[in-house]
Amino acid sequence: MGDTSHPFFRPLWRRILLVAFCVAWAGFELYMGSSFWATLVGGMAVLGAWQFLINYKPAPEPEAAKEETDDVTTSDQER
Repeated sequence: MGDTSHPFFRPLWRRILLVAFCVAWAGFELYMGSSFWATLVGGMAVLGAWQFLINYKPAPEPEAAKEETDDVTTSDQER
């Protein structure tokens, strides 16, 4: 499914929404009688659940973001 370490996928709610959308789409296709597309999208949902929910490892934060949070923490401690 592409780059699972992209920062877009860091929030859990986005990953859950993506998998839920695939499950709903597969259910819709099954309801409409299209078993081929239901199987295909259902497989995407299973793959998405594996990649984004079970086996997900977030990418490390960029150094610039870490420095900004360190600066804020340091200035808060000085007060």
